[in-house]
Amino acid sequence: MNHPFDRQDVDVAWCPGCGNFGILQLIKEVLDELQADRRSTVIVSGIGQAAKTPYYIDVNMFGVLHGRALPVATALKAANPELMVIAEGGDGDMYGEGGNHFLHAIRRNVDIVHIVHNNMVYGLTKGQASPTSQKGFTTKVQVDGVGSEPFNPLAVALALKAGFVSRVNIGNAVHAKEVLKAAFLHPGYSLVDIFQPCVTFNKTNTYQWFKENTYVLDGSYDPTDIGAAMNKALETASMPLGILYRNISSTFEQRIRRGATEPLYSIKHDTAQIQGLFEGY
Repeated sequence: MNHPFDRQDVDVAWCPGCGNFGILQLIKEVLDELQADRRSTVIVSGIGQAAKTPYYIDVNMFGVLHGRALPVATALKAANPELMVIAEGGDGDMYGEGGNHFLHAIRRNVDIVHIVHNNMVYGLTKGQASPTSQKGFTTKVQVDGVGSEPFNPLAVALALKAGFVSRVNIGNAVHAKEVLKAAFLHPGYSLVDIFQPCVTFNKTNTYQWFKENTYVLDGSYDPTDIGAAMNKALETASMPLGILYRNISSTFEQRIRRGATEPLYSIKHDTAQIQGLFEGY
């Protein structure tokens, strides 16, 4: 079925059954329901199967080097705060190659939606362990099983007091859509970590596995309590889904632009003042 945000000129190059299909559909539906303007919406992605997603959505996109989506997204939002900016990629791209940028985007509180496809494996390069792969997970490279602790993006984000921290499972699309829409509406940095199976290179963390090893936070949970959120983020036997933490504070672009919202290209400069600055040196 055609969708208003579909691109008709490309073929979707993912394995049949891949969780990326559900995420692609989810993003398009949320953009449509929020009546997003194509001209003022941009998705930035790095390298990987997940990072192909913006190629299949009829909005502006910016493809960057492996792990570098967040600094480019930060620059776009700072240059034009009126843009809707999305940084999107996989767990390896965002938490491995881009791990340092992950930390500082949170610290700055850039007003972007950060969508991470978390399948606990590198899919594009054919099945190596990723930062979120669990201990004991075996691959053609990690033949004796992963020995390192898996990276916990939610706990890290909470330790840096990220404004919006969430996790969903693409196997529960109704709930995932509700959380993703809330992330788009949050004023500030929003992390949406999405569990999604890689049906070809990860035979452990399947649709059934994610269903059996997660649960949805109920209505009694308070997402403003950062201590409770950290306790939830550290649960590993059964992992919570939903909005773990939400807090509103000033954003990076508000601070550096001092409240100005016009795009940088539209600002007129006094060349005489600039020349005077040069002559001072």
